[in-house]
Amino acid sequence: MKIRAFRALRPAEDMVEQVASVPYDTINSSEARELADGKPYSFLHVIRPEIDLPEGIDVHGDSVYAKAAENFQKFQQDGALIREETPCLYLYRQKMGEHVQRGIVACCNVEAYDKGLILKHEKTRQDKEDDRTMHVKTLEANAGPIFLTYRDSASIDELIATVEQEKPLYDLVSADGVGHTVWCISATSELIEAFESVPCTYIADGHHRSAAAARTAREMAAVNPNHTGNEEYNWFQTVLFPATQLNILPYNRSVHDLNGLSEAEFMKAVQGKFNVEETDESVPTSACAVNMYIGGKWYALTWDLPQSDDPVEALDVSYLQNNLLSPVLGIDDPRTSTRIDFVGGIRGTEALAKLVDSGKGAVAFSMAPVSVEQMMDIADADRIMPPKSTWFEPKLRSGLLVHTLGEES
Repeated sequence: MKIRAFRALRPAEDMVEQVASVPYDTINSSEARELADGKPYSFLHVIRPEIDLPEGIDVHGDSVYAKAAENFQKFQQDGALIREETPCLYLYRQKMGEHVQRGIVACCNVEAYDKGLILKHEKTRQDKEDDRTMHVKTLEANAGPIFLTYRDSASIDELIATVEQEKPLYDLVSADGVGHTVWCISATSELIEAFESVPCTYIADGHHRSAAAARTAREMAAVNPNHTGNEEYNWFQTVLFPATQLNILPYNRSVHDLNGLSEAEFMKAVQGKFNVEETDESVPTSACAVNMYIGGKWYALTWDLPQSDDPVEALDVSYLQNNLLSPVLGIDDPRTSTRIDFVGGIRGTEALAKLVDSGKGAVAFSMAPVSVEQMMDIADADRIMPPKSTWFEPKLRSGLLVHTLGEES
């Protein structure tokens, strides 16, 4: 892997708590408006620019992207974002309760993505890829970092431990109680060299942003008669975390209706495909298990491990999809179906019960989390996981460090 230092745009030290925001894809427009209310320098004005335009506007309209660029420029003009004087790498540490993860903020090359050295485990949707590409091209910047992971390296761990003893650039606690600490690394050569021994990385979160970065590079190269391959648009911002430090939570499911079945008919169909027992537990306690909530009760659904060499088929979410969601509930394509909701594990299983009890869902499914090793095995096999299989916590803050495509490193 080749990584590169960059001259980040970053908040002035006394502005960081005002600027840093939740990622664009963890909230909707109304939630973004509420979070940014009274906060003129929240980075949500850049990554959710529709909040500064009339409600109901097409969030993919040209005026929305133009507003993002306008706000981005204003942040720089007003000194909310300042330019790093020299190219640097950064250490980004997050603490959520007892969990700690430490990643290196650096730029990776789109060539590595195109050649499969940055491995994927999800399909992208064209509309979302179009949106992120337009956002990157309009801003000429990567407004949100891409979350990558790699199999642990002792040499990188040692270098990180040394940096961690120094005084941080930023040290803040977000509203959700997560600690975010950033160190600037001006002496970059040892880390860059250490990453050369990493054979590949894996996208943990940010498939659409990765695809958009590669597409933007191709489009900008096509109109640059002097393209050399070393331009800043050939690089995109990432945070690289060692795999053993990652924290994957389950991605649960709620289905709006029973596909025309009565509750009794549905339960009979479930019993024909699973071992079913009523339980007081809302979270699966073993492999090959899903807990289901319906009619005010939790049920444990279990099955025997499928006899297959396919790492995708071994996933609980695959078994649920192939044996219940599709044949019984008619959710043939969960990527496009409007009859299913995906509920991040950070919200807990109480959110599932609440959806069903309120009538917004007919049945809900509590999943066990996928392991990092399963995710990497599937990517190594060039396979695709079912949609919404992984939920990573804690989330990276946006606006802490921004890579611009025109700056010369």
